[in-house]
Parts: sequence; C-alpha cells; structure tokens
Amino acid sequence: MNPDYLDLNKNLWDNRTKEHISSNFYDVEGFLAGDNKLNSIELELLGDVKGKTIIHLQCHFGVDTLCLARMGANVIGLDLSSESILQAKKLAEKANLPATFVQGNVLDAPKLITEKADIIFASYGVIGWHPSAQAWAHVAAKLLHPGGKIVFAEFHPAVWMYDDDFEKITYSYFNGEPIVEDLEGTYTNFNSSIKNQCITWNHGLAEVMQAFLKAGFTLEKFQEFDYSPYPCFKPVVEVEKGKWQIKNLEGKLPMVYAFSAKKD
Repeated sequence: MNPDYLDLNKNLWDNRTKEHISSNFYDVEGFLAGDNKLNSIELELLGDVKGKTIIHLQCHFGVDTLCLARMGANVIGLDLSSESILQAKKLAEKANLPATFVQGNVLDAPKLITEKADIIFASYGVIGWHPSAQAWAHVAAKLLHPGGKIVFAEFHPAVWMYDDDFEKITYSYFNGEPIVEDLEGTYTNFNSSIKNQCITWNHGLAEVMQAFLKAGFTLEKFQEFDYSPYPCFKPVVEVEKGKWQIKNLEGKLPMVYAFSAKKD
C-alpha cells in the first residue's frame, strides 16, 4: 500500500472542493433556498431523524449533513479535506443551521469524535478511498450507541470495473492492488483544468457486507439500483427525472447499492 495515499487523496479533495462549491451539480443556492438535496434512496433508509444524533462520515462540504440538520437531527460531519470542512462551516453559518464539522481521516474518527451516534450516515463515493472495508466498518461500530444503525448508500463496485468512457472493463471487481490514477477534471466539470493523482480500491459487495457483519451489525435492508441519482459519470442519459444510467448500458448495469444495518 502506498503510504502517501492519504496525502494524495486529501490534496485531490481540497482542489475539487474549490470547484464543487460553486457548481450547478451541488446547487448550493438551491440548498440555501430550502431544497433538500438528499435522495429517496437514503431518505427511505434514514426514516424520521428528528432528535437523532447523526455522524456523517466523509461529508465533503456538508450539503447533505446540513440537510439532515434541517430535518431536525443533531449532526456531526467528518471529512479528510480541510478545504471541505472550511467550506462546510461557512455553509452552516450561511444556512443558520447547527452542525459540528471535524477534519480528519475517517479511520481516526473514534479519536476525533467523542459523541456516540444514533445513526452513522455515508453516501456515494465513500468506501473506495480506503484499502480496508473491515477497518471502515469497525470505525462505524465504535461510533454508534448499542442498537444504533448505519445507513450506507454507495456506487456499485461493478461501475468501477470500467474505464472512464465505459467502453471496456479495466479494473478487477475484487479488492487487489491499489488503483493509481492521474485525473484531469472532476465529476462536476469533466472539462475542468484541475489535475490530481489519486489512489483508490475496489470493494466487492461480499467484502463490504462481510465487513459490517464481522463488525457486529445485523442487516435490516439491502437494495441495488440500476441508476445513479447523480450525473457523475461521463456517458450518462437521464432515463427519468433524477435517474441517470450509462449510455448504451441502460437498465443492464447495477449502479448503486444501499443498506441499513443495526449495531448488535
């Protein structure tokens, strides 16, 4: 494992955040006007969050975290990117919403966050930034009250097997060697001039699910979806409002999975 993966990935997200904050993709103006940016996939699993303490792991610059706060939850967001946390705090102030934001590696979260959660929440582009799904799952367990639950929505590992243009299978479905890439642009603007190297890992469904079971969780609900709620891949078509599929693979490729699991 490359020892510099955290530094490389932090740099990538620091740079991306500066562009994401003003993008139409994240629509901060719409959020500030009162739009709830959470999707039906995770809202169904979250249920009523009023009065619940939610720790949002890998929260980026906090739009979804603050949507949870607006829904009445006591929220704590954590992210590796210092730029993301800076912008999250500014956004909370603009929206006049109570929230706590913490900068750091998610694997250090039990040292950085002393409060225990009723719900751990994480979504869309999370587990692949870490070499070990098992380590991630154990962190989530440590942060929860007994009987608390995790709500986890993630891009399907089948998606990450393809090249950026979805023309050929390039990577293994299974977790093997780190995937080192030199990236230009970002998913909010594929033509952006920003350039970064990053390191990721693919985690198959069995690896992820076994990690949470071994960490002491009992599965409540598991779902797979043939669409992404975001147009964050290059060759996509909107098949229904807010549902994006890969062009020429419409309805054939799993794009998202989501589950809720309770801590024993």
